[in-house]
Amino acid sequence: MMVTWRTLIAEEMSLHDEPWEDIIACAPKEIDWDKEFYDGYGSCEGQPFTVWTKERVYFPTCYDGSEDVASVPRNPCNKVTEHIGGG
Repeated sequence: MMVTWRTLIAEEMSLHDEPWEDIIACAPKEIDWDKEFYDGYGSCEGQPFTVWTKERVYFPTCYDGSEDVASVPRNPCNKVTEHIGGG
């Protein structure tokens, strides 16, 4: 299936009640969030990135070539981070 980072990031952000407008920084600065790529199994096609909001840090994940977005709290807290990927 063809997806964009904007779509996958927005899905992860919605799990944490954050809108796209909450983004305060990203790396790289110039990235085409709407560039389509195949997120299915095979090889990673999406460009690497890191996105920071006031509350979270978002980043790409890949398991066996299947790409997605995960996030962790930006600041120390009592929430643990579960395994990401094929566990």
